[in-house]
Amino acid sequence: MRKVADCRDYPSEMNCTLTITGEEEEVIRAAAEHAVSVHGETDTPEFRDALRKMLKDEVPQHA
Repeated sequence: MRKVADCRDYPSEMNCTLTITGEEEEVIRAAAEHAVSVHGETDTPEFRDALRKMLKDEVPQHA
């Protein structure tokens, strides 16, 4: 099942609207890179674990 990370679920001063969808490891990698470069986070194993817990299952848009 594909996963989704959506910045809109976690309000920030930047009002970021980025949504990342894909296989779990792809989303974790991209979300971590985004969080570091845009939101000033530090990429650590603990941070990636926290990201993993925040992922949602993708809701298919087609039948």
